[in-house]
Amino acid sequence: MLIGPPTFMRILILHNHYQHAGGEDVAVASESDLLATYGHLVGVYTVSNETVRTARAIASAAWRAPYSTASRQQVAAEIQRFRPEVVHVHNFFPLLTPSIYDACRAAHVPVVQSLHNYRLLCVNAEFFRDGHICEECLGKMVPWPGVLHACYRRSRGASAAVALMQTMNRLRRTWSDKVDLYIALSEFSRSKFVQGGLPAHKIVVKPNFVSPDPGLGAGRGRYALFVGRLTREKGLDTLFATWAHVYEQIRLKIVGDGPAADFVGAMVRKTAGVEWLGACSRGRVLALMKDAWVLVFPSLYYENFPMVIAEAYAAGLPVIASNVGSMSSLVDHGRTGLHVRPNDPADLTAKLLWLWNRPWQRTLMSRNARLEFERKYTAEHNYKALMEIYALAASRSHPASWRAAGTSEGRALTRV
Repeated sequence: MLIGPPTFMRILILHNHYQHAGGEDVAVASESDLLATYGHLVGVYTVSNETVRTARAIASAAWRAPYSTASRQQVAAEIQRFRPEVVHVHNFFPLLTPSIYDACRAAHVPVVQSLHNYRLLCVNAEFFRDGHICEECLGKMVPWPGVLHACYRRSRGASAAVALMQTMNRLRRTWSDKVDLYIALSEFSRSKFVQGGLPAHKIVVKPNFVSPDPGLGAGRGRYALFVGRLTREKGLDTLFATWAHVYEQIRLKIVGDGPAADFVGAMVRKTAGVEWLGACSRGRVLALMKDAWVLVFPSLYYENFPMVIAEAYAAGLPVIASNVGSMSSLVDHGRTGLHVRPNDPADLTAKLLWLWNRPWQRTLMSRNARLEFERKYTAEHNYKALMEIYALAASRSHPASWRAAGTSEGRALTRV
């Protein structure tokens, strides 16, 4: 007899914050708040890379990255104190380390791991090197190309520490045996992890979500919008090369900050029709999305799940994105937006002008984008999927324990 999960659960979330807050940190906070809103008791145990700034601290973190006994003991103590029914790991690198899975196993607690990046498969976690996509380490027991190319922090020593972490835990079967269920954020991401050796039956797809709902925008601003961290791999060169041709017809607003800020500032000064707004609050970004005509997303690498695409859909904003990585499936070409060839200003120019001159097509795409949000990226939809995942993880960790109503051991969860 199948029974439903308890009305309320005790959920322990583990996360290693980066020095510069990003999408992962936002996702962790959003999911924690969502679970608490529904009445669950949520414990959040975090560490921060803010403590890793001196040369000595960096060397120590690199040495401990493959396995930290101290982190295992700290997490074991937190499990004993909080008594969770499930542990949800978001990021363990570099301070928590994979040793935390042993703490969970020793306490017989089910483990769910969100796959926010490709850290288990790629030394720099992005499958991107020297301006192009790179899969040289994919499927290798020892990711030696990542060390050779100094893919992590441009240091062979630091890259060797990451490679050792990956190799050691493959040999220990950490990834295959000590995690009950993985959450991939897109079908593309799932396919890469399966290709990299993770058990296919342990990976389900659940994207991130947008909350609160900003509501459908009208797009009266008649401008294109770029939102993102300012790095060259986001396709900034393509963006400015395109606007050298379309500036007379279409204005561009850029939102964001990052390592390429100086480059963006210099290009804005000599490119007509482009305005750089710098970093903006989330409320300001959503207001810009509701007023914009189209979101431009010319990224060059395997974005895992760009939150800006889901936010654009919530505002009814069509997206023109590179046809690479998860964007290939997140953007439905001709329905919610358009695909362009990566690093191809001529193609981006043609697609922009095509949509700009077809307001009726833009109106249809806007409606479809909003429907896509309502079908996949709402808080309610995400909560239901997350509880199914916790139930399935618990049933696999303890087959005699509770299971989600209508979910059996041999049937995969519905992918969204």
